[in-house]
Amino acid sequence: MKRRYSSHHAWRRAQSIDELAWMARRRLPAFAWEYVHGGSEDEITLHDNRRAFAAWGWQPRTLVDVEQRDSRTRLLGAPAELPLAIAPTGYNGMLWRDGDIALARAAASRGIPFTLSTVSCASLETLADAVPEARLWFQLYVLDDEAVRNDMLERAKRVGVDTLMVTTDTVVLGRREWDSRSYLNPRRLALPYLVDAALHPQWAYRALWPQGLPTLGNLMKYLPKEQQSAGSAAGYINQRMTRRLTWEVLADIRQRWPGKLLIKGILNAEDALEAKRIGADGVVVTNHGGRQLDGAPATLDALPEVVDAVGESMHVLLDSGIRRGSDIAKAVALGAEGVLCGRATLYGLALGGEAGAAHAIDLLKEQLHNLMAQLGRPTLEQIDRTCLRRAPYAATRGDLPQRPSDALPGGETPGDMP
Repeated sequence: MKRRYSSHHAWRRAQSIDELAWMARRRLPAFAWEYVHGGSEDEITLHDNRRAFAAWGWQPRTLVDVEQRDSRTRLLGAPAELPLAIAPTGYNGMLWRDGDIALARAAASRGIPFTLSTVSCASLETLADAVPEARLWFQLYVLDDEAVRNDMLERAKRVGVDTLMVTTDTVVLGRREWDSRSYLNPRRLALPYLVDAALHPQWAYRALWPQGLPTLGNLMKYLPKEQQSAGSAAGYINQRMTRRLTWEVLADIRQRWPGKLLIKGILNAEDALEAKRIGADGVVVTNHGGRQLDGAPATLDALPEVVDAVGESMHVLLDSGIRRGSDIAKAVALGAEGVLCGRATLYGLALGGEAGAAHAIDLLKEQLHNLMAQLGRPTLEQIDRTCLRRAPYAATRGDLPQRPSDALPGGETPGDMP
């Protein structure tokens, strides 16, 4: 039976992140959907992130008092209502007007940190003024202009950022072919995608009216006035990402940054130990959501090695592939202090702004609490590797799921595109 959701607020009835994603696919124009949802090349790593979670099952206990479940914890030394922070994601204003502010407010209302991206639409200053109650983290892309890099660090200090997260796995961008197909060049949508965008008036009203395409707020002061459009800002960040990002550069950033420092992009013990050597406070185990090196390890598969190497002396977070509360619990069971979640809250944002993002967080919390009760472990401290078992019937790598025929405007296949 075909599902129909006629109400403007139908997303409130969604029972899972996947259901929110299905609704968001219908709400967004194809170019925006592909940017949010897609991965690099054949999307093997994108799908392996989910397969890795499916490969683990649970070993429950029974006859345990689970009337009260408690998912409160500490992330990087400060209280959090969940072992969860909103991950840094760029161009959020493309999904919902003032999308970064909406995400930050949703995070603050649910007692979890929010990470602002270098390529956010709202600047550090605008976000801090709009959501002073936010526990604000800032993700830094290291640019080849040292003066710009250091200025962004100073700006982050001034607005009260407590944690800096340096992304290390994007010195060159992955080949995000489904996303790139939307454009004739980095600044111009292909005609079928322009037509498709025009056929989504509700999205246009929610995201573009009245200012038009959002630009990248953190970069505006570094661009000439005639080059401050969204396309020019995107071109700037792509051209100025340093190719000479080394541990020595990160050591210099460590010296300049007085707060907590996370290194994002770690997939093995050797790099985790290097992060410890330069004085980082923690690492984020991530493959950039399957958007960079296709064929890189799934993050959950890489997590135990990193935890065994530095988990006693550093904060270890996991990013990529989180779709359910049970995924959060599996990461915690394998030693993560918490997780970062990007796409899940973006699906909610695209549907309902702040309220939609908050609904996504609530779904993850409800699922986590339900799991804790069924597992017979009513507190996070009780969730460890003894709770897990390898799932013998889990799907293993086989044929990748096929893209739906409506992935491109008008149902074209990639071969149909000019």
